[in-house]
Amino acid sequence: MSSNSEFLWYIPNDVKTGHRGDNSGASANNLETLTAQAKALEDHGWKGALIGTGWGRPDTFTVAAALAARTTTFEPLIATRPGYWRPANFAAAAATLDQLTGGRVKVNIVSGQDSLSAYGDSEGDQAQRYARTKEFMRLVRRLWTEEDVSHAGEYFQVTNSTVAPRLEPRGARRHPQLYFGGASEAAETVAATEADVQLFWGEPLDDVAERIARLKTLSGDLDRDLPPLEFGLRITTLVRDTAEEAWADAQAKVADMARVKGAGWNDHGGPVAVGQRRLLDLQARGDVIDDNLYTAPGKFGGGGAGTTWLVGSAEEVARSLKKYQDLGITHFILSDTPYLTEIKRQGDTLLPLLRG
Repeated sequence: MSSNSEFLWYIPNDVKTGHRGDNSGASANNLETLTAQAKALEDHGWKGALIGTGWGRPDTFTVAAALAARTTTFEPLIATRPGYWRPANFAAAAATLDQLTGGRVKVNIVSGQDSLSAYGDSEGDQAQRYARTKEFMRLVRRLWTEEDVSHAGEYFQVTNSTVAPRLEPRGARRHPQLYFGGASEAAETVAATEADVQLFWGEPLDDVAERIARLKTLSGDLDRDLPPLEFGLRITTLVRDTAEEAWADAQAKVADMARVKGAGWNDHGGPVAVGQRRLLDLQARGDVIDDNLYTAPGKFGGGGAGTTWLVGSAEEVARSLKKYQDLGITHFILSDTPYLTEIKRQGDTLLPLLRG
């Protein structure tokens, strides 16, 4: 893979134990466990990690700040919801953490449905939800790059707003990158105009190629005024010494998921989003698609990145990821459980092959 690809991991950030078969036990979300994961990521070649979000889970920004303070290169990809945050509050918090860490902050804007009323938020239909997200992203970027910002929009208002500290450009980077996911027409409009990185779930190669082509066309049609949209893949990678061992472990995990009816696996509950529906529909095309994209987990409650897995030896999984990179994917967010064990295993066996 080319040197411009980045490789992140995933920290689920969940008070419930046993997330996707993890074995951390009662200490799953204490500072020592999380710090051990973040430091292992540094030591085993990873750039950082996506930190999960959702009402009923610990506050993502607080966890990111604590882990950034205990590490030196770890880059948190902080999942953030418009509505949970106001744009100026978030822009100031992120600019502060970015300045304190020497430019290590990344941001993942999440628009999916959540327990909104629990934290005092409300929203209308899908079109309204994505219109608000679009306004949030545009305003946050302005607050990071302009001074004395005034904005009177449909959802947010600020007057003469200058965020402190000011963000210093770092090479071509003017501000933390805004990652974004979503597969609906409304989501793709937001991605094409406002996102820095569009994240895909683990779809087959042809489907990802089709979506990349559509988003590039959409960016032109909508007169995108930002640098070209970049693309990322969020997927589970089950890597073992041999293919036989990997598939035996994958099938054992799926059997266990079936036994517990997916408990602990699906943290994307509630209404099924368009992107999740696309993953679940893959089951009709077979248990294995392309070379080693395993769809069976989705039958038993695997949600989000737990719905499809790339399974095999390090060489086989690297070969599959290289095919995604050939399509234009440059950001990879991988994971498997037990989290700490797999950070080390995949950092030592998979990443060197990907860096080539």
